[in-house]
This record gives sequence, C-alpha cells and structure tokens, in this order.
Amino acid sequence: MELYLRQIALVANGLEPAMGQLNAMFGTPVCYRDDGVAKFGLENALSAIGSQFIEIVAPTEEGTAAGRYLDRRKGDGGYMVILQCPDRDTQNACEQNAADNDIRIAWQREEGKGRIMQLHPADTGGTFFEIDHVHPFEPEGLWPPAGGNGWQSQININVATGITAAEIQSPKPQELAERWSAIVGIPLEKSLTAYVLPLTNGEIRFVSALDSRGEGLSAIDIKVIRKTKAIFSARAAGLKTTDDQVTWCGLHINLV
Repeated sequence: MELYLRQIALVANGLEPAMGQLNAMFGTPVCYRDDGVAKFGLENALSAIGSQFIEIVAPTEEGTAAGRYLDRRKGDGGYMVILQCPDRDTQNACEQNAADNDIRIAWQREEGKGRIMQLHPADTGGTFFEIDHVHPFEPEGLWPPAGGNGWQSQININVATGITAAEIQSPKPQELAERWSAIVGIPLEKSLTAYVLPLTNGEIRFVSALDSRGEGLSAIDIKVIRKTKAIFSARAAGLKTTDDQVTWCGLHINLV
C-alpha cells in the first residue's frame, strides 16, 4: 500500500516560543496558520521541512483535547502522525481495517475532493493517527492542511530536507505496532530495538517506553545536510543536544 509520511503534529503550552526554536534550528519560517482550529480552542502554526510539515498546536482555552493531552503526557510532546494516501480506495480500505479492529474514528471531514480521517488516540496508543486523501494526489505538492500550495515559497532546505521517521513509545510496542499494521495493511519489519512499519518515504517505529510519560509519539528523524549547524543553533536556542539528537518541544529529534 502506498502511504506517505506527510506531517507531524506536536502540542505545546506556548506556540510562538516553540516555533521560534524550530526556525532557529533549521531556518524554517512559519508557512501557514489555520484560523479554523480556533473552534477547537486551539491556535497552530506549520513549518515546511522539504515537502513535509511540522505543526504545533497550543490550547487557547480550558477543557480542550490538546490541554488534556498536555496533562497526560506531562508537558509538550508529539501529538499526531499524518499520512497521505493516493486515492479514496486506499483510505476506504484503511477505514474498513480500522473498523474490523475496533478502532474508532475521532474526526473526519471532506476537504475539497479529498477527505481527512483521524483515528482515536485511545485506540492507537496515545497518538492521533491520521490518513488523508487529497485530490489531486501530489505527495510533494498540494496539501490543504498547509493552505494548499502557498507553503512552497517558505521552503528552506539549507539545513533540513525531510522527515524520514516517526517513533512511538509504548509499554507494549509489539501489540501497538501490530495494531497500526492492521490498519494500513502493511506487514511489520523488526530491527534490534523496534518494530518497524515501512512507508513509501520513511517509516514508523514502535519502541519500549523508557520514561514516565506514557504512550505516545516520542521522536522523529529529520534528514539534515548541515548537522553541525543544526546542533549549534539548537544549543544557542537553549535546547538539550547530543552529537546526533536535539530535544525540542518534548520530542527527540534524531538528526540523520
């Protein structure tokens, strides 16, 4: 099945500080803000990493799902993994697979000639799993969640060129990996440390939870061509770093 990793979403207590740190690391300005999320008690901003996106949402009022997520995960952190599929048939197959495995749809909406389909995090290991169909299918182009095509003028690939993996931690990583595999109909692979769900342009890894934050999106891999600059800029922005990793907005970014 052809599925593309297109967007990663995080939730934060403060939107602008987190976006400023991301821009400092990779030189990626905000490419889109969606005023429509205000109806959910949120504000958001997206930055393009090549033809993929990192989004941050932040609650603007009490009692939001994002606010409850911040409480459950004990602060900022990963929130959503968003895939793009080539056609409605593929999306319908994933929807049927989800239903066959008692996985609920949390929210869906028609988007022009496409559709957004978001699965319930209580059924997918504390992380929203979204599979979107957009027509025309352009895995490096049109993307309505980023405003259509206008985001392309804000691409900067001088440091970072793409997102190659998402990593989800769980006390039962094999069980959770098998659940996601059943949704998309793609067999799992196994590495020394993870169960791996291969995608057309990357992978989703499922690993054992080694901290007290519970299940959820804990890391992403970003392909960089200037690792030293990214590390230096992250340190200057006050972020914790190692030789190959930055901890930002409650998420580990592996620089690959």
